Order: sequence, then structure tokens, then C-alpha cells
Amino acid sequence: MSPPPLTLDELRTIDLFDDLDEAELRQWLGVAILRYAEPGEVIAEQGMDLHGVTLLLEGTAQTLMRHEDRTEPVGEQHAPTWMGAIGVLTEAPLVVQMVAVSTCRLALLPALDFRRLVLAQPVVHGRIMRQIGPVMNRVARNEANHDRLTALGTMAAGLAHELNNPAAAAKRASAQMADALDVLSASLGGFVDAGVERDDAAALVALQREALTQMCSLTALGALDAADAEDAFADRLDELGVADGWALAEPLAAAGLDQPWLERVVRHAGPAAEVALRWVAASLTARGLASELLESTARMSSLVGAVKAYAYMDRGSVVEADVHEGLETTLVVLGHKLKQTTITVARDYDRTLPPLMMRGSELNQVRKNLQDNAIDALGQTGTITITTRRDGACVLVDIADDGPGIPPDVVGRIFDQFFTTKEVGRGTGLGLATARQIVVEGHRGSLTVDSSPAGTVFHVWLPVGAG
Repeated sequence: MSPPPLTLDELRTIDLFDDLDEAELRQWLGVAILRYAEPGEVIAEQGMDLHGVTLLLEGTAQTLMRHEDRTEPVGEQHAPTWMGAIGVLTEAPLVVQMVAVSTCRLALLPALDFRRLVLAQPVVHGRIMRQIGPVMNRVARNEANHDRLTALGTMAAGLAHELNNPAAAAKRASAQMADALDVLSASLGGFVDAGVERDDAAALVALQREALTQMCSLTALGALDAADAEDAFADRLDELGVADGWALAEPLAAAGLDQPWLERVVRHAGPAAEVALRWVAASLTARGLASELLESTARMSSLVGAVKAYAYMDRGSVVEADVHEGLETTLVVLGHKLKQTTITVARDYDRTLPPLMMRGSELNQVRKNLQDNAIDALGQTGTITITTRRDGACVLVDIADDGPGIPPDVVGRIFDQFFTTKEVGRGTGLGLATARQIVVEGHRGSLTVDSSPAGTVFHVWLPVGAG
């Protein structure tokens, strides 16, 4: 259907035109293009250049922000109001998507006409300028909240992935440990039933201790040597009539034991040779499983500790913290993403640096943004190098990647509000602008970048005592 003509009275309901006289208002009436938008129809698309400013004369529109495969609501616009003026004036792509909720009657003010009339009418220009700060802050807060939720989701997925391996290893080791303990507890009865004499029992204990000592001091056997030793043990155990001798051959060979040791066990154990060999093999297995359990639980404890540190650093208040702890916990958060690549992370830390007073949640956002950008720049392979050192009254943190670098026509704009090189839905351009704001305004520091075809380095200076 054809929208009814736009009138001066309707324009006066738009607060953008408050304080304009009739002659000034008629200039806007002359350039306005009317149309309808039905419910669900996209009025303006995120990431696209705006063709002009939209006046919402009737109806309700929703603003949405797309993040990769998800779309999140930001707010609603109710008539009468205006949308897109800041983007048109700054000639930046729209950072949100606008969709009609109800049937909307709209008027488009073409970009060229809008900029011409705004410059000629300072009262309109001033009204728009006063809205830039609040609008940018709202979008920045939304982006920051999204980043934190994304980090939480990434951390949860990464933590689950990282914990799964040591947890599975611990579960497997505990089950095998129970079997080994059953063998150990039954061995004493086997020796008694076989009538092993005291002197022979003492010799068998010495041989068991020798096996454990040999196992603990052993350097890894070559794969071929280990296989040969295992085959030799299996053959001899078969000759002795030991059931499932191959199962005992593996731990005995892995401990670096030899045939003379085996013959001494057979001589002292006599008819209890199989019991004695199972006892020694179970002892070796239990010792190995204990080491595996210790390693697995230590890994789980380390992961939980990193998450606790990140949670502590994510508090909004000022905290005293080691800059390296923050860098490492952020790497844990991004660990799941790194696991999907062959990217190497190199560290060159000055561990003598003093703790810094910092706003933990804000610097978490900066670290995550810079490290995440480095991963994206490299794709599937390359090296990220994180360096810390003292630079005068500041701690300097460099985050470098050996990727293709940032094009010269782009590098000068990467800290601009709303500028982004990412695909639609993968960034609003607020990341680096917000990161610089956090470092400069929140911590009295500095954030710069150097880039060439050989790679990119972001430099973060944080004054000692800042916060």
C-alpha cells in the first residue's frame, strides 16, 4: 500500500527537529522518501553502509546485534524517533540490525541530503553529537557483556575438554589400581600355601625392591628394545606354564628387568614362581598407576586453579595481580580455540616484574581481545609470542604474531570506533577501540600497534601502580 504523504506536523513529532522553524523543516520534508516495513522485515542490515537516516513515524522496530551464528536483541525503537544518524555522519557501517516488530511507516532521509542539511542546521547537528556518547556506551557495554559471556562459554567448553583427558586417565588408573591391589593382597597367601621358606621370601622381597628401583631410575627403552625384551619374557613365562604370561611380560619389560633377574625369582619362589611374578608385576603396575593418578589430579588442580584465578581477575574492582597470571589464565580461556590449530605460543617473561594494581575484568577483556585477534590473524598455523619487560615506569606487554600483517591502509584505523575488518556478525569494531580506552583512560597506559608483512605486534604499557 502507498503511505499517506508526510506532513510538517509529523516531522515536528521527531525530536531531532525540535527548535527548527517552518522553512528549515520544509527542507527535510522535501527530501524524505516514504515507505512501509511489514513485521519481520529488515529495515537496515548490520555491517552494511547506510543509505540514509530512517525516521520511524509509526510502529515499533527492534535493534539486534549479530555475533557469528547468534543474534541478540539490544533494544526497541518506538515511533516517533530517528535511527542511523550517527552512522551516516561518521560514514561507518551500521553496528546493529533493525527489524520491524509491527507494521512500520518510515521516511528515509538520503545520506547526501542528510549530511548537507545537518551541516546547514547546527541545532540538528548538535542534537546528534550529544547522542554519540550514550549510544556508543550502550553498544560498547553490550559488546563487553557479549565478550564476557563468550569467554565464559569458551572457557567452559575448553575446561570440559581439558578436564576430560586427565579425568578419564584418573578413572582408568583407579580401576586398574583396584585390580593390582587385589593381586598384592592375595600374594601373601600364595607364598604361604606354596611353603616358601623365610630366606627365599626375603630374597623375593629384595628382588621386588630391585624391580621398583630399576623402574624409577629407568630411561625410556627404545621401542624395538622394549618389544624384544617383552617377547623374551613372554616366551620364558610360557615355558614356565604361567597363564596369560604376555600380560605379565609388558610391565616386567617396561621396568627394564632382564632374564637373569627372572631366573632368580624362579629359583627362590620355586612352585610359587607364578605368584611371585604376578606380585612383582602388580607392584610395578601400582607404582605406575600412582604416578599417573598424581599427574592427572595435578593437571585437574592446575586447570581449576587457572579458572579460579580468571574468575578473581574478572571482578569489577581494582585488584593487585601478577601480569603473567592474567596472560596465562586468558590463554586457558582460549585454549579450546588454540587446540583446533597448530599455533605455537612462545613466552618471554620477565618474572621480576612487580604486581600491578588493575581493574581485572577490564584488562581481561583487553588481553582476550589481543590474543584472540592474534589467533584469528594466524588461522591454522604460526607463532604467537608474548613478551613482558620493564620499560621505565611501566610494564610493557607485547603480543606478537608472525601472520601476514595488517594492510597499510587499514592499520591506521584499527583503533577507530566502529571500524572492523571482520565479516558481518564477527565484530562491531568496538574491540580495539574499547581496548585502547580501557588501557588509556582506565589505567593511564598506552596501546599501540606495529605491523608489516612479517607480522603484527600490539604494545601495551601499564604504569606500575596504575589502577
